[in-house]
Amino acid sequence: QSHSTPWQRAATMSEPEPASRVHSKKAGIRAAVILIGLLHKSRRQKERKQELLTISNASVGERPPSPPRTAPPTMKSAEFFDMLERMQDDYIPYPRIEEIVEKGGPYSLVILPQFGGYWIEDAENVGTPTSSDSSYYEEEDGGLSPGTFGYKLECNGTVRAYRKHFLGKEHLNFYCTTNSLGNLILSLKYEEAEGQEYLRIILRSRTKTLHDRISLAGLSKLPSVPQIAKLLCDDVTGLKFYPVLYPRASQLIVTYDEHEVNNTFKFGVIYQKFGQISEEDLFGNNEESPAFTEFLNLLGDKIELLDFKGFRGGLDVAHGQTGTDSVYTVFREKEIMFHVSTKLPYTEGDPQQLQRKRHIGNDIVAAIFQEENTPFVPDMIASNFLHAYIVVQVENACTDHTTYKVTRSSS
Repeated sequence: QSHSTPWQRAATMSEPEPASRVHSKKAGIRAAVILIGLLHKSRRQKERKQELLTISNASVGERPPSPPRTAPPTMKSAEFFDMLERMQDDYIPYPRIEEIVEKGGPYSLVILPQFGGYWIEDAENVGTPTSSDSSYYEEEDGGLSPGTFGYKLECNGTVRAYRKHFLGKEHLNFYCTTNSLGNLILSLKYEEAEGQEYLRIILRSRTKTLHDRISLAGLSKLPSVPQIAKLLCDDVTGLKFYPVLYPRASQLIVTYDEHEVNNTFKFGVIYQKFGQISEEDLFGNNEESPAFTEFLNLLGDKIELLDFKGFRGGLDVAHGQTGTDSVYTVFREKEIMFHVSTKLPYTEGDPQQLQRKRHIGNDIVAAIFQEENTPFVPDMIASNFLHAYIVVQVENACTDHTTYKVTRSSS
């Protein structure tokens, strides 16, 4: 048996341990910490239950005061986490819609689901815009702004710039191939406005498209094509551009520029009668009141689906399997088809009305029309796609003073 001195033993202890042993020790420490935390939480839950039993049996004068809403600076971290656990245990969900209806009106247009998950725009603090308050503008127009309470329909003007300013007009197209930036396409057009000379430029790369109009004032001669490209992108240096000579180049370029543009939209429209608070109630409505018909006429035109040539929004225009008519409109060159719940096929004996829900449930936005004061809950309709609702409540329907109260809710 060998004997070692204390110095040798100390030297042996100071040698680094194998990596596997160190890793095992760290894993063991983490496991121990987790187990201790679970044990501590279990004990705290038992103590909390006992504390609640004691407090409930005590008189009002003997009960301890409620914990503070905010933790004082000197509170220890353990006490802080204990307070968070108590707040979670004491969480009170929003009231169910059945409870709200039982209390009687007047009701809000939208109420939050029992466990949240949605936000509601406060209709009382948002003014109702008129047509003069609202505006439609493209990115390049920049200077337009809506009225105090108006809304803007924004559009990326760059993707439509070639069609608006170049297509069918005299201009030049150039291309270039680089190792770092890939293929570049440059479009140039000479313009005159109010006695000033300009160059309108569009430079396309694989990552972005740049659009600008530069003034030629003060320039003795036109800049070269590489110099023009560098004005829009500093990375374009020392490159050689070649003219595009393909006869149908303009059509290919405009197709590329607008490949992400969406000019067709579909929205759901659901009729909610007074007192209806379930999905089955909403999709079970077959009749359209004069007030609802007036609202649909405001949204668009009633069209026959058979042989309809416009955007159909997934509706059957050949065999009538999705109803005989619908509501359709064109706004700012954008086609909109509305999936109206009362116009989609109704199936006897089907409380879920899947023929209706398979269209509206696959929309992203739906309008909820209320003829009378009845609350709507966003999670009333089970759908993986619907996440935004525009709730509309009519006032003074079918008169010369018809108005609509509008609230938005989204997840």
